[in-house]
Amino acid sequence: MILLDPTEISFPDPALLESESGVMAMGGDLSPERLYFAYQLGLFPWYNPGEEILWWCPDPRFVLFPKDLKVSKSMRKILRDAVFTFTENKCFREVMEECKNTFRKDQDGTWISDELINSFVILQKNGIAKSIEVWQDEQLVGGFYGVQIGKVFCGESMFAKVSNASKAGFIHFIQSQKDNLELIDCQIHSEHLESLGATMISKKDYLNILKNNNDES
Repeated sequence: MILLDPTEISFPDPALLESESGVMAMGGDLSPERLYFAYQLGLFPWYNPGEEILWWCPDPRFVLFPKDLKVSKSMRKILRDAVFTFTENKCFREVMEECKNTFRKDQDGTWISDELINSFVILQKNGIAKSIEVWQDEQLVGGFYGVQIGKVFCGESMFAKVSNASKAGFIHFIQSQKDNLELIDCQIHSEHLESLGATMISKKDYLNILKNNNDES
């Protein structure tokens, strides 16, 4: 594991490092500049509150190709009946706050700190990060946020206050943006996203797709 210099925005090349855990580096900061550089390289921050920042690039990588999206009959009905409405970037900070406050089993706390939120808000204002909001009866009931690198969307976190809200938002996002999406980076395996069609690919394949999108963006 590489210890980062907090005064210099640099990372080791994840293509050249092997790590059984997926951790590539430790330390640094959560500045907008460092975060954007990290995502361009295929890295993302994930760590326990109060501990050093850890930067990950797991192998294999959990991803979803839009063409492989699975939509159940029940979800098709929910979307057809307009149970929810959807917006993009209407309340980015609020989505991150909701993700921060969502209880997740097997986690002692959240890596979504106020510093991270402030930096992501700057990235959103610069057209790099985006949020999808899910509404019901004019109430925010779900959503997610992430970083867009070309046609790769790096999903970070989601929340739902009512059943199927985040799933509906995720499906709507993919279906409405299919011409602008090559890949959704889901990072770490979850049964929820596997049920929607996400699968594992090698770190090498993920980094090659990301590099092509960096070159084109």
